[in-house]
Amino acid sequence: MKKSFNKLTGFLAMLFVIHIGFFSPLQAKKNQIDIKQQIISGMHSISSHDLFAYVKELCSEKYGGRLTGTEGYNAATRWVSGLLKKMGIKPGGDNYTYFQAFPNPYTLVFEGSEAILHIPVADNQTLLKPYIYEKDFIPGSTSDSGEVTAEVIYVGYGITAPELGFDEYKGLDVKGKIVLMEREAPVFPEKEPEEFKKWRDYSFHQYKVKNAKEHGVAGMLYNYHIANPNCQFIEKFILTYAGPAMINDIFLGTGKTLQQVKKKIQNNRKPQSFATGKILTLKNNTEHHPDGTAYNVIGILEGQDPEKKGEAIIIGAHLDHVGCNHLLMPGANDNASGVAVVLGVAEALSRLPFSLKRTIIFILFGAEEQGVVGSQFYLKHPLVPHKKVMAFINMDGVGRGRKIEALAAQNYPHIWQYLKRANQQFVHRVITAEHFHNLARPRLDASRFMWAGIPTISFSSYGGDKLPYSVYHKTLDTPDIITPEIMEDLAQLIFVAVAEMAQVN
Repeated sequence: MKKSFNKLTGFLAMLFVIHIGFFSPLQAKKNQIDIKQQIISGMHSISSHDLFAYVKELCSEKYGGRLTGTEGYNAATRWVSGLLKKMGIKPGGDNYTYFQAFPNPYTLVFEGSEAILHIPVADNQTLLKPYIYEKDFIPGSTSDSGEVTAEVIYVGYGITAPELGFDEYKGLDVKGKIVLMEREAPVFPEKEPEEFKKWRDYSFHQYKVKNAKEHGVAGMLYNYHIANPNCQFIEKFILTYAGPAMINDIFLGTGKTLQQVKKKIQNNRKPQSFATGKILTLKNNTEHHPDGTAYNVIGILEGQDPEKKGEAIIIGAHLDHVGCNHLLMPGANDNASGVAVVLGVAEALSRLPFSLKRTIIFILFGAEEQGVVGSQFYLKHPLVPHKKVMAFINMDGVGRGRKIEALAAQNYPHIWQYLKRANQQFVHRVITAEHFHNLARPRLDASRFMWAGIPTISFSSYGGDKLPYSVYHKTLDTPDIITPEIMEDLAQLIFVAVAEMAQVN
């Protein structure tokens, strides 16, 4: 009887094995189909209306242009963290909160700043030509408060590099004067990458103002017509950003043009500095806060596979913008659009009815506009080791146009394949896959991640109708310029690609 029972048990076990062997491929295929259908359904849940509503919210007056360190920015961090909480995404910041704090000085700019050209006329009289705020000039977002009236000295790129035999201050009396300066360096990383490495440290805004101050300069006119909080604050140093009209007026009557002078510097690698003979008044009304505190906002959607959950995919965008200078700079495209896409992807992933194998980390960075500081801080204090990060997908300026740029896609084809496939199968947008040399000073959070050895692709959008005015770091970067459909398409393709990446063996 016992032998018969054992034979029967063995026979049933054999039938079970045969049953599993016969039906499991069919069941596995069905499960795959179900998952695919659930992903497609999740993709269609991402709505341009919702994303555009996020952009409009972040551009409202109560967030004050989201300058990192201000109460307006802090209010924005509370709003986005509230959304993550509603989605069921766990906090990944300090002490079981969504916030990762780090030190970050900031400067407020108030009404009352001026830029005035003194034009000599007959009988020793002087005509004063005031320039128009934003149209002609923008107060430095890291300028000290004060006023200076002095001659303008053109100093090219403001570089003193003895090892390169290049000193644009040599032989000049600039003490107490105003210097007019170019941004970047006379060598371009795209054309001469190896040569550029010698000049790279001199391309930073922080170096330029520090070098000017060390030469006794009282004020600086920067040929960079934007509101820019990415610079060093120096006491008793006045910094103003100039538009084309101011630059043209300063060169008028000197026998030189800006284009000719810059070309000579770039071609010959020799200084072309000179005293312009023009007198200018620069006045800025600011308030510096050296002890500011900044926050990254971090959420986690934990993977459930015992072997894969320790690996992560990071999706991010910078939450901050440039604040009020002195008028509100809303930052719709830069970068409320990127934040909106992150939130759209986060919500769709959080609603999936099946568990993802890998962990997804969502980061909204602070202080990107102040030197790409938030991502730098996170990388020094990561949630998971860098070697465990499968990819970082960044969004910066993704809200306007008909086409998409995928920066560094060619650097990381093993990551790009998922995004490319998602676009080809579902979205069908024109996407330009670019190589990124990443040699210049960091302008994107993506740069920091690439330097940390993390595979990174950074998205932006382009190809919209040409606007009759510049909107970058201006009051004109409003929701009115946004193309909601491009945000929806980008969010959908990232959602599909990340869902696949999170599941692949």
